[in-house]
Amino acid sequence: MARITGSWLSGPSAALPNGAAEAQQSHRGERLGLPADGPGALVGTGRRLAALMIDWVSSAGVAALIIGDNPLEGPLSSVTLLVWFVVGIAAVTLFSFTPGQLCLGIRVARVDGPVRVGFVRALVRQALLVFVVPGTITDVDGRGMQDRATGTALVRTR
Repeated sequence: MARITGSWLSGPSAALPNGAAEAQQSHRGERLGLPADGPGALVGTGRRLAALMIDWVSSAGVAALIIGDNPLEGPLSSVTLLVWFVVGIAAVTLFSFTPGQLCLGIRVARVDGPVRVGFVRALVRQALLVFVVPGTITDVDGRGMQDRATGTALVRTR
């Protein structure tokens, strides 16, 4: 596992294969076989954060509907987290994208082949995202620890 995630002290290049230099890559995702831009290219941080915000706000709305009267007096944040977690797992398992990712034209893709993400990878990925920190630690390709651990990447669909 340490080889997959690298050391946070070593920086993003610690996750590179032995002998690989950071300068040898002409664009993010080249080592993964992804294009520089267009469909299939890695998504930038801004789009990922915007998709997360759409998912979070919509989850908060659903949570407020679940709680009912006076949602601000109840456990809104806990129910929001639970709704976000369940929707994230279900949507990525079934469709390879969450509602926020759909709105922004991105999806979760496996880097080892053109197959669906699957339930286990979606569960592990979402569980790591709950802790926030794995999503903020990225490698030279800009993939978070949750993506490195599950062998996935966020790519453009359009």
